[in-house]
Amino acid sequence: MDLVFKKLLAKTLQNDKANYAFFELKDYLDFEVKRMYYINSCQKETGEHCHKIEKELFVMQTGQCVAVIDRGAGKEDVALATGDAIYIGNYVWHGFKNFSADAMLLALSSTNYNSDRSDYVENYQEYLKIINV
Repeated sequence: MDLVFKKLLAKTLQNDKANYAFFELKDYLDFEVKRMYYINSCQKETGEHCHKIEKELFVMQTGQCVAVIDRGAGKEDVALATGDAIYIGNYVWHGFKNFSADAMLLALSSTNYNSDRSDYVENYQEYLKIINV
């Protein structure tokens, strides 16, 4: 199973008017964006999980947080600061913690929202069995 995870940095441009940070989505995404959402005012950790189908790009708009990632080699903490982004393919375990007070994390998703959560694996031991670790 190919578990794809990438940390990305925004390209930046500065002029006398402003600082600009941008991502050319065609350079990073292998999916059409179907949904966008953001996380802010986060008081505690998000729920760790993976998706069977969904892929996501998370962009740290302001502030900072820590992504908890497992791509088959155990959990690791990945620090995110303003302008950082991470691509999370399907079957990559992930969650977020340690949000700063000003944190805003933008997400671009390959799927529309489905309230039945059938695309989620939320049990870490089940996840390890699925990816044969």
